[in-house]
Amino acid sequence: MAPVEPREGPQTAKRAQVQADVLRATETLLGEGSTYADLNVERIATAAGISRTAFYFYFRDKRELLMRLAADVSGSLYERADRWFTSGGDTVGEMREALTAIAELYRDHGALLRAIVEVSTYDPEIATYWRGLLGRFVDATAQRIVTEQQAGRAGEMDPAATGFALVWMTERTLYQELVQGSAGSSADAVEALAGIWLRAVYGRVEHLEG
Repeated sequence: MAPVEPREGPQTAKRAQVQADVLRATETLLGEGSTYADLNVERIATAAGISRTAFYFYFRDKRELLMRLAADVSGSLYERADRWFTSGGDTVGEMREALTAIAELYRDHGALLRAIVEVSTYDPEIATYWRGLLGRFVDATAQRIVTEQQAGRAGEMDPAATGFALVWMTERTLYQELVQGSAGSSADAVEALAGIWLRAVYGRVEHLEG
């Protein structure tokens, strides 16, 4: 699914700055304990230093705002994951490095991710959008598996089905461990995930060494 387009109008420096201020203010309010449902446009606008009327000049509604936030955090997550998606060097090191960076982002943006996931449980549009964003990770994982199969490093498997399972397992694990506040540590979660990914794709324990 394509990224959310800004509300109509040229993307001037002022528009970009105001939109960034609104996005930052919203995530700050969420981080301070507000729920997405409790946040109204008036409060978000005030925190961003604009009027309620101005908010609607830059965003159609709260749903578009949340989609923009979801797209931003998803983009950051993808940049970290791309260390494994497009590299061809140290498989184990790159896998751990990517998962560690993703885990750090989950911890840093926990309040936002909680809002996105919670809203996706009752808002079909947000649910479809969030699944679409994660679909990019599924597609990239499937393509990397195909590359590894062609190189003779990965065994026989359905790349799309395996990619889907691995990406959603990772999303659920990091969400429960780092966003919902389970007892486990991020390091333990990363090691567990790396082990599962490497065994699933390469099928040999020795790939975990190093």
